Amino acid sequence: MVRALLARGLVAGAVAGLCAALFARLFAEPSIDAAIAFEAAKEAARGAGAAPEVVPRALQATVGLVLATSVYGAAVGGVVALVFAALWGRLLGGRPGHAALVLAGVAFVVVFLAPFAKYPANPPGVGDPETIGRRTVLFLVMIWISIACAVAAVRAARLVRQRTHGRLTAAGGHLLGVLLYLLLVGLAAAVLPTIRETPRDFPAQTLWSFRLGAIGTQAALWATFAVVFAEGVERVMAGRPLWLARSARRPVAASLGQAPGNQRSGGP
Repeated sequence: MVRALLARGLVAGAVAGLCAALFARLFAEPSIDAAIAFEAAKEAARGAGAAPEVVPRALQATVGLVLATSVYGAAVGGVVALVFAALWGRLLGGRPGHAALVLAGVAFVVVFLAPFAKYPANPPGVGDPETIGRRTVLFLVMIWISIACAVAAVRAARLVRQRTHGRLTAAGGHLLGVLLYLLLVGLAAAVLPTIRETPRDFPAQTLWSFRLGAIGTQAALWATFAVVFAEGVERVMAGRPLWLARSARRPVAASLGQAPGNQRSGGP
């Protein structure tokens, strides 16, 4: 059922957010502290006083970090769960857990990695306050373009398979879809404007450590979500409750529109 999948997605996303917070605390926060120290040193050199902290840094790096990643993870999990329910039996088939892993991996690339490659995150002390709004809008535009490119690539690959009357294998269709996506998203990234706002005197090691930490945090979130959600999907499809109250144990794949050929046999 869609409601059961949504519940699994929300819980898996929240768990993934906790794991991402732990990774960020260990590997990303040190570079943020270094960037803040660099910014404070520049302000002191100019004779400007330090801006008052609205939220203490210690609170940001602990409670704030956990809350932010947990809420973000739950939101991501809910959306992915709804997408899985919509695509099951149409574009997704086979073993439900494997399909969930594939969907999460594709979502990581399309929603985060490709947009991040065009507009990578910047630590404190990097960027012009006047361009922050424009950069944020461009990043969101890149996300939607990446999603549109993925949809177009999938549809084009399916159309080619239909026109070739099965001469193109499933693996070949997948490879074609990947290549089409890379081509389309690459063209879009080349057309969109590039924003260069890193100060020349900003430590390169701090910048790259921050960006690697950002990638690692997202990778930890998506990987954890994929594993937990895949297990939840397997249990939902088999009618084995995990996080919800016990209900009738029956497969629910048919209620999501699974094609008869994709249903798993109940025999040995």
